[in-house]
Amino acid sequence: MKLIILDRDGVINQDSDQFIKRPDEWKPIPGSLEAIARLNQAGYRVVVATNQSGVGRGLFDMAMLNDIHAKMHKSVVNAGGRIDAVFYCPHSAEEKCACRKPLPGMYLEIAERYDTALQEVYVVGDSLRDLQAAAAVAALPILVLTGKGEKTEKAGGLPAGTQVFADLATVVDRLLIL
Repeated sequence: MKLIILDRDGVINQDSDQFIKRPDEWKPIPGSLEAIARLNQAGYRVVVATNQSGVGRGLFDMAMLNDIHAKMHKSVVNAGGRIDAVFYCPHSAEEKCACRKPLPGMYLEIAERYDTALQEVYVVGDSLRDLQAAAAVAALPILVLTGKGEKTEKAGGLPAGTQVFADLATVVDRLLIL
């Protein structure tokens, strides 16, 4: 099985320092939806793993998060693709949970759900915590320069072996050549 794990905000859709709190604030990054469709056509299962501390902070509730994800799913379907599953951490950093990236809890849950080791699985993110969680499970980290990606690259400290690409569409161009 070919599996790829994507962060949401900053990879699939535009990020916001004020959080994505409503479906109308969820706006895809150009080319990202088509990139997901191309992954599906190449036999990849696409899974999203996203920190959503806005829930834990009381900025939006679970119903609203579900509405945002429904818009994301519909948008991907309209582009000819699908997201197989969305894993999320609703906790704030203060809650010290095991699922919030950079801890690997969500990725371990994905490995269990799909009954697969993650050593050959690409993880695409725009923040250091996405890449640190990937490294913690020996997955293959990829940084995109969309969202917080440029700041992340400039700050340095990327896990060994991290590949860097302009955006998700460029990642997919490269993966489908391999």
